[in-house]
Amino acid sequence: MSDTDSFIDEVTEEVRRDRLFHLFKRYGWIAALVILAIVGGAAWSEWTRAQDRAKAEALGDAILAALEPEEAEARIAALDGIEADTPGGAAMLSLLLAAEQAQSGDGAAAAQELSTVATSSEVPAIYRNIASFKALLAQGTETPAAERRIGYEALAIPGNTVRLLAEEQLALIDIEEGNAEAAIDRLSRLVADAEATPGLRQRATQLIVALGGEPPQVDAG
Repeated sequence: MSDTDSFIDEVTEEVRRDRLFHLFKRYGWIAALVILAIVGGAAWSEWTRAQDRAKAEALGDAILAALEPEEAEARIAALDGIEADTPGGAAMLSLLLAAEQAQSGDGAAAAQELSTVATSSEVPAIYRNIASFKALLAQGTETPAAERRIGYEALAIPGNTVRLLAEEQLALIDIEEGNAEAAIDRLSRLVADAEATPGLRQRATQLIVALGGEPPQVDAG
């Protein structure tokens, strides 16, 4: 490289540095704002997570304290007095409250709580599904089997949290209607389902045997 080329490169580099310096002086505040926004955003996110964690812990402590009394009326009153900041927390409270109300014999109040959760668009789907399932269970045989079947079939779809429990109830409806063959077929699918819990498999197997069927062999591994 000649001295002339070297000189030109040095001048070019100097001009580039000078231009960057002037640009930084003119627009450097933008970079500062970006840095502040990034740092501030991270701090805000961390603070928000800490606040959410603290609220969740406070809610959990309040629920545990509310469930301590031996009298159902006291537990109901304590649960009813808790306020939740999120739709999910409120739904969980309603499910617990409905369970206590049902246990104390106030089925109407329990049904109202469950209905509120099941029909709320703000509540996460998992809570709506659980509430719908519990509401159907609470109806018992007082509601015609055909109506209960429609409700359980709506819950027994792939991906639903309570799918297998709904299938189990559909098998019981099959038995209720005198269709043992359909019940055995449904229960056999439950036993073979990879998502079935050991408890569910055991109940389904016992029902199949009671109905005179042969439970399917499931690989324990």
